Amino acid sequence: MNKILNRAAALAAASFNGQGQKAPIESPSGQEAYSINYEDYSEVNMENYIIEMLHITKEFPGIIANDDITLQLKKGEIHALLGENGAGKSTLMSVLFGLHQAEKGEIKKNGEVVRVSNPKDANNLGIGMVHQHFKLVEIFTVLENIILGVEPNKAGFLQKKEAREKVMELSKQYGLHVDPDAIVEKISVGMQQRVEILKMLYRENDILIFDEPTAVLTPQEIDELMDIMRNFAKEGKSILFITHKLNEIMSVADRCTVLRKGKCIGTVEIKNTTKEELSRMMVGRDVNFVVEKQEEKLGEVVLQVSNVTVPSKISKKDAVKDISFEVRAGEIVCLAGIEGNGQSELISAITGLEKMSRGKVTLCGKNITKAPIRQRTKSGMSHIPEDRHKHGLVLDYSLEDNLVLQRYHQPEFQRGGFIKRPAVRSYAERLIKEYDIRSSQGAITIARGMSGGNQQKAIIAREIDKEHKLLIAVQPTRGLDVGAIEFIHKQLVATRDAGKAVLLMSLELDEIMEVSDRILVMYEGEIVGELNPKEITVQELGLYMSGAKRNMEKENSYAE
Repeated sequence: MNKILNRAAALAAASFNGQGQKAPIESPSGQEAYSINYEDYSEVNMENYIIEMLHITKEFPGIIANDDITLQLKKGEIHALLGENGAGKSTLMSVLFGLHQAEKGEIKKNGEVVRVSNPKDANNLGIGMVHQHFKLVEIFTVLENIILGVEPNKAGFLQKKEAREKVMELSKQYGLHVDPDAIVEKISVGMQQRVEILKMLYRENDILIFDEPTAVLTPQEIDELMDIMRNFAKEGKSILFITHKLNEIMSVADRCTVLRKGKCIGTVEIKNTTKEELSRMMVGRDVNFVVEKQEEKLGEVVLQVSNVTVPSKISKKDAVKDISFEVRAGEIVCLAGIEGNGQSELISAITGLEKMSRGKVTLCGKNITKAPIRQRTKSGMSHIPEDRHKHGLVLDYSLEDNLVLQRYHQPEFQRGGFIKRPAVRSYAERLIKEYDIRSSQGAITIARGMSGGNQQKAIIAREIDKEHKLLIAVQPTRGLDVGAIEFIHKQLVATRDAGKAVLLMSLELDEIMEVSDRILVMYEGEIVGELNPKEITVQELGLYMSGAKRNMEKENSYAE
């Protein structure tokens, strides 16, 4: 075993096919570097597993989503599932949860072969799943969503009191504090995730699947979720954790299985690997975690926001309070802040998705305060929205139609009111290649059937490629793997270097510090700090985001 551990770097970077066969990995120069035998270090025959997915193959039209994958989960462990967008992670977990049926392979629980034909079978086996896009009924209450499908009743009458007591007990036990009577559509995304977790606990699941659980959470909510997962593991629950975020894997996981293009690359012990080695396994090459950029060359003012106030939808207070700032050509300005402090409402007002009660927005010297969205687009605004499903895509349209959503009326893509299909197809295929958008049937793939990360890449490709003077990018790397994040950061910097203005909104502290030229921190609807990322630390930025820095400055001014 010591001999194996001494080769940890090689193990983490090597490719495996999950069948005890050697599989080579290419070095950066394209030469075969080395190959390792998977069974050398996995000790497959010496472990007892609560769940085994053996030689799973799942096919869709035009693609093998899972190609002979073996995954084994120990009792009481947190097992991460890592891979690029479209690598087959969610599909594999959907097979385990009964949403898909594999063409080949078998599933075992505690060494016994089981059949999982649907989610009900999965629940009966103690398997629960929190999906990347939550499966909640928005007009129902928290309690109604938790008990939906397993409602306690006597003589056909619903026993809500009994259910409420159980939910509140679970909520207290695991620190998942929720209001059982709150309507789901009115609570935060982080709170909705708690509801999904409570659904699993209410059903007494002991095998918990989390599909990209942190993609829509704030840094504070992510920390809370990591603590919750650790507590689950201590209690003997087994967790399968799909993520792209290497820091989270290093922080919370015991082992990690890596998928690439539908194949199993290998499984490693987290204590014996590094972020760099995991990223190399995932994308097959070295990834640069540092954003490289030159000094900004400022040009004219592109976006001017003057005294903008936006009312809140959930309270009588204003979500945005008398905010003014500008973004110049050749710079990346980032709106930073803890979620819920007005950034989303401000972006919605600038892009025309929400109305402001006061203020003025000017784009390239033109007043667009009351302009419709198409007019803002024609004036030179591109927008990568926060919610890719609600505002970014028409999910039942094809990929190619989504890629020309804002340009189909241009002469390049239509004549006499009829779409020029060959032109649309050619354009879509170019973007698919340039941005590595992976889909089962290429340009004609229905957007709904694509992975979340590839849906995001499609939006980014559309918005960056079209003619624009201002790019508004809201959480542009949400749900993307490290290779795609590296590429998108390069695209943002290239946009800025081409003399365009970039307004970025992000919750990722590393992204804010690495990509931004200037940071505007929002707290309780106001800008409380304008910062230079070269002159501050992450800790200082955190103080501004929490409101502590502003409060300290106020106290100091009072003292003077």
